[in-house]
Amino acid sequence: MAFSLAHPAHHELVIKKSRFIACVEPVADREEAQARVAQLKAEHPDAAHVCWALLAGGQSAANDDGEPGGTAGRPMLDVLRHQDLQGVMASVVRYFGGVKLGAGGLVRAYTDAVAQALLTADKIPLIKQAQLACSVPYALEGLVRREVELAQAQLQEVSHGSVVTLHFALPESDAAALMHRLSESGRGQLVWLDDGNAP
Repeated sequence: MAFSLAHPAHHELVIKKSRFIACVEPVADREEAQARVAQLKAEHPDAAHVCWALLAGGQSAANDDGEPGGTAGRPMLDVLRHQDLQGVMASVVRYFGGVKLGAGGLVRAYTDAVAQALLTADKIPLIKQAQLACSVPYALEGLVRREVELAQAQLQEVSHGSVVTLHFALPESDAAALMHRLSESGRGQLVWLDDGNAP
C-alpha cells in the first residue's frame, strides 16, 4: 500500500560544518514541487544548494542543484521509494561549511537528512479512488444523489441535458457495492458511462 504524509516534517544535520536542512512534505505534482523549491531558494538566499526529489506517479523527479551528479536528488528519491510514498517531495537546503565531503559523504548526508525527517513524519495510507459516471432520467436524480451521499462518495460533477449525468469518486473497495445498489434501484434506466476508471 502507498502512503502520503499528513504534514511536512523537518530534520537538520550538521556534517563537517555543512548544514543540511531537510523537509519532507505532501506535494501533488511537479509544478507544486518547483514552486516550493523557488520558495525555499527565496527563504535561503545564502544556501549553496537546494536539492529535491519528488515521487508523484508519472511526475517523479530528482534534482542535484549543482551537487555532483547522482549525489543528492537520486539518493533522496530512493529513500522516498523505500518508504512506499506517493505525492511526497523531499528537499534539502545545504549551507556549505568549507569542508568537501566527497561523493560518498554527500550521498550519506542527503540520504540521512531525508530518512531522519521521515522518522518524525505522520504517514497516511493512500486509498485508491474509483471514478464512476452514470446517466439517469431526471426522475431518478434524487435517488442517485442519496445513494452517493450514503456511500460517502464524492460527487464531482452533475450535468443536465436530455438526461442527468453524474460523476463521482469513492474508494475502489466500495465501488462494486454502490454500482450494484444503483443498478438495482435504477430499474434498468440507469446507464453506466465508461470513463476508464470503473472497476
